[in-house]
Amino acid sequence: MILERLIVGMLQTNCYLLGDEESGRAVVIDPGAEGKRICSRLEDLGLQLSAILVTHAHFDHTMAAWTLKKRYGAEIYLNSADKSSRLEVIFRLAAHFFPAIHPSSLAEVARTMAHGDQLQFGAIHIEVLSTPGHTSGDVSFYLKDQGKIFSGDLIFAGTIGRTDLSGGSFQQLVDSVRSTLFRLPDETVIYPGHGQETTVGIERKDNPYFSRES
Repeated sequence: MILERLIVGMLQTNCYLLGDEESGRAVVIDPGAEGKRICSRLEDLGLQLSAILVTHAHFDHTMAAWTLKKRYGAEIYLNSADKSSRLEVIFRLAAHFFPAIHPSSLAEVARTMAHGDQLQFGAIHIEVLSTPGHTSGDVSFYLKDQGKIFSGDLIFAGTIGRTDLSGGSFQQLVDSVRSTLFRLPDETVIYPGHGQETTVGIERKDNPYFSRES
């Protein structure tokens, strides 16, 4: 499997490209900006985009989604809890920054996801895990056979995501990490929405929001 990280936009968001070499299918996780650059890299790798996966509906994780959708016709996947409460805000931002391509309806933008959904794109198998806290509709994407999880802004190396924005909840975020991420094997690699990757074992042991419990 191809896995590449592109750091995009003013907030240095991690956008991830996942590709299946055999089928040529690919998914993009959290295309927050620089849509043309993301498209160019997909084409350099000879990949055809099948889906655009969004961990949560904050602008720095979504704003290039429409560039990708327009170019490839790929569906945008978003948790329904964020679709209803936040996408209108994203629409207004899109209309301001990308007036030529902003979506015309909610139905056009998002295929909704729920906890436990299984997504298959060629050999890429992804389980959707509900991990609210940073936003009410936050999800993580778990590749069990690869030992990888894409956590958006839920948790970072040595810290956690913000919970002071609309829809955020510190207790809910902490509960999500404990009940979902920390039930995965220690060697599972966490690919966060910003910064460097880490592992479940490292964060369970060393993250100051959780290590004090040990």
